[in-house]
Order: sequence, then structure tokens, then C-alpha cells
Amino acid sequence: MSRGHRKNATVETLCAPRSQPAQLPLQKNKFRIRYAKLSDAPALAALMCELGYKTTSDEMRTRLRSILDDARYSTFVAEIGNHVCGMIGTLTHASHEHNDLSGKIIALVVSKKQRRGSIGRALIAAGEEDFARRNVTRVTLTTRFERKAAHEFYEALGYSKTGFRVAKNLPPVSVHP
Repeated sequence: MSRGHRKNATVETLCAPRSQPAQLPLQKNKFRIRYAKLSDAPALAALMCELGYKTTSDEMRTRLRSILDDARYSTFVAEIGNHVCGMIGTLTHASHEHNDLSGKIIALVVSKKQRRGSIGRALIAAGEEDFARRNVTRVTLTTRFERKAAHEFYEALGYSKTGFRVAKNLPPVSVHP
């Protein structure tokens, strides 16, 4: 499906949270999941900041321009009313290890005010449905060691620890004209 058609696809779903304690404010609200758009950049920048990644609206707008134009990526947002309160970013890619396509959850965040209200589960479900449409059967993600609640969340959804990630920051390459 082309990127233009995907933006107009009816991915929007209204989600009424299930079996929550009555004291949660989300109990009364409905949220919907939809494809992200460039105008979501300020809200997505704020969500990245909640994850600890300092991001300006302009930086997020630049990132989104590249991501939204690349058919390998999908970005869904959750919103209550017209307020974005969560997002998931995914990537479908070939791999050296497997013959079929793999999927990676690049980012998942729900605003602190709306956590533990089914939004994260709904975003994961939207990502997994999108992966299924793309014939992806294996999904990976990474999460920081200190995010114990996130580890428990993913494990409750059927994800398991399968490896150990290491990282290294490289200096930028200077390009001479």
C-alpha cells in the first residue's frame, strides 16, 4: 500500500478501555489510534522528552518528514479528544539472520498522565496488526535496563528477553566540499 493511501486508510479505531479500576480518569474517556501526521510533531517531541530524549518540535518535524515518507516505517498516535497522549513507531526491515521480514518497535511512549489505562496495549496492538499486514512474524524492541515497569509490560504482552544490546556513539563524519 502506498504511503499516500496509508495516510487515508481507516486505521482509526475507538478504544474503550476494558476492566479498569473505577478511579482511573481514562475509564470515562475513549481514545483512538490513528496514523501520525506532521502536525503531531510538537506533541511527539513532548512525549520523547518524557522518555528522556530532549527533542524540540523542529527536530521532531525534521525526523517525521523522513519517517513519514519512508514506507518501511509506521507511526501511530493515541489521542483523547484532539490531544495526542501516546505513540508507537515501527520499522519493517530485511535481516541477515532470517529469510522473512522482521519488525522492530523503535519507540513506544504513553504520557505519564495516561499510563496504565490500556493505551500502551492498544498502540502495541496497532503496531502488531500493521506488522501482520506486512507479513512480519518476528518483532523485536529494546528498552533501557532501568525501565523495569516497561520490561514487565512487554513480558505481559508475550515478549521475551532474547539478547543483550550494546551501543557505541560514533563521532560525526565531516564532509568536505
